[in-house]
Amino acid sequence: MKHLPGVILFTLLLLPRPGIAEDMIMTRSVLAFPEAMLALQESIAAHGYTVSRVQRIDIGLTGMGYKTDKYRIVFAGKIDEIRELTDKAPQLTPYLPPKISIFAEGDQTILVTINPKRYAEIAGDAIAPVFFDRWESDLRSIFYDVNTAR
Repeated sequence: MKHLPGVILFTLLLLPRPGIAEDMIMTRSVLAFPEAMLALQESIAAHGYTVSRVQRIDIGLTGMGYKTDKYRIVFAGKIDEIRELTDKAPQLTPYLPPKISIFAEGDQTILVTINPKRYAEIAGDAIAPVFFDRWESDLRSIFYDVNTAR
């Protein structure tokens, strides 16, 4: 029997330690999935971003034989920023808008996203790194909000 969150965790443990810290932003919330999802969407809005789409992943995974609980990918951003980024650095288009994976693990919920500093590396000189620093700060703040919500 396969267990997806365990597979993800095992894969992350195989990565070199500095890579985990630099490439990903992650938190574990004591909230059950529905409450964590609500807290995530509220914090995204409070930070001035818009949720453009929520994609269910759990149905496809269980269809492939994985045992998983609730699993979603939340796409969120600011439309004007996304347009500006894709105009100045079209190579970023496949990565935008930023995505947050949220999945249940027992009675807790885990949130994971790529660190926006990785986008800066892809954009090169087309976009000032300070732009992605702000995104990183906002994402860390959003994750903190979910992590401390009760």
